[in-house]
Amino acid sequence: MVLRFYPAFIEQDEGDTPESGYGVVFPDLPGCTSGGDTIQQAAENAAEALALHVEGMFDGRNTVPDPSAPDAPLPDWIEQVPGTIVARVLVPVEMPGRSLRTNVTLDAGLLARLDAAAAAEGMSRSGFIAQAVRERLRATTAGQNGR
Repeated sequence: MVLRFYPAFIEQDEGDTPESGYGVVFPDLPGCTSGGDTIQQAAENAAEALALHVEGMFDGRNTVPDPSAPDAPLPDWIEQVPGTIVARVLVPVEMPGRSLRTNVTLDAGLLARLDAAAAAEGMSRSGFIAQAVRERLRATTAGQNGR
């Protein structure tokens, strides 16, 4: 497992009131955004957004850029982000690895339901299974960490 840490900026949305919420941007990954009602929630949601963004880039065969140093200069486009930066955080993400072929035995009815659910999501059977396993592992890990 390769773990990378990407810098992210949490900004308070325009209005600068606690009710306005917080947004998250990643200087290395324009278009990868998240948010939350609190700074803590925004930071937590950033991890999920980053994981999905990196997975999408990897599945699309795009090159995932290396994270910049936490103290690297801000990119020019960040000035266009509305609001005020209130926190800088490093967000961890597990980088996808090489896919391996495996055999799995499933009940015929379960397999039919799996294929229907995957098709409804516009995913392959393998992609759907991989996503389900990732989600289950995150939930299991979170439970073991007392979350």
